[in-house]
Amino acid sequence: MRPIRTMKLIILNDYDQASEWAAKYIRNKILMFEPGPDRYFTLGLPTGEGYPLGCYKKLIEYYKTGEISFQYVKTFNMDEYVDHPESYHSFMWNNFFKHIDIKAENTHILDGNVVDLQTECEAFEEKITAAGGIELFVGGIGPDGHIAFNEPGSSLVSRTRVKTLAKDTIVANARFFDGDLSKVPTMALTVGVGTVMEAKEVMILITGAHKAFALQSYRGGCESHVDSVCVPAAPTDCFYATLELRVKTVKYFKGMMHVHNKLVERPPSVPKKN
Repeated sequence: MRPIRTMKLIILNDYDQASEWAAKYIRNKILMFEPGPDRYFTLGLPTGEGYPLGCYKKLIEYYKTGEISFQYVKTFNMDEYVDHPESYHSFMWNNFFKHIDIKAENTHILDGNVVDLQTECEAFEEKITAAGGIELFVGGIGPDGHIAFNEPGSSLVSRTRVKTLAKDTIVANARFFDGDLSKVPTMALTVGVGTVMEAKEVMILITGAHKAFALQSYRGGCESHVDSVCVPAAPTDCFYATLELRVKTVKYFKGMMHVHNKLVERPPSVPKKN
């Protein structure tokens, strides 16, 4: 693996600010990439209710105001439940895809209802490779530090696969199923930690005081894979857009915001290619 080039912690005051910062960063990355018919921008996306919604709403806003187009963007979502009607396909369509100009064939979400789940996972990895890899993977972490459905202890080189969900994850997800544990799926398809960390950049969105310990563990410089997101040798630029949680060096990182905010300033108009 190549060493980490840069790693930045972006601390905002609330959920709305974190969502807006993340959306602006995604917007700018797409604009500066100058995608076209023979040059697609590949974007890894999180699913589920909660932290991604604010970011998606801002991206929809930027599309409607003419600031950005998704015509030449390909997306790959992180995970999907196995054999369950609560599909992330409908969630992503209703909350994001149908509001922008992305083509349906350029959206990729794992299918948890197929007979051969292993083949589905392998095909997903092949699609990512065929697309040229992920330019920017956006994700989140759970209170225990898991990313997608990769529980703590997952291999750092793991690929897209079938996972049995841990009890803590099932309990945490019960809020999306009327609090009924019996309704929560127990298995899921998920990209691997290695899949995520092979992206050229990774941006992790962390909101909620209950995730402060996971963030603090990361900032402390973990040297193992107890937390999936704590990777000592990752081939990416990593951004952590979060609220002001329990970060010991919070004053230092907030003092760097004048630098980090330049990353989300609207770039000059990029001339269209002939």
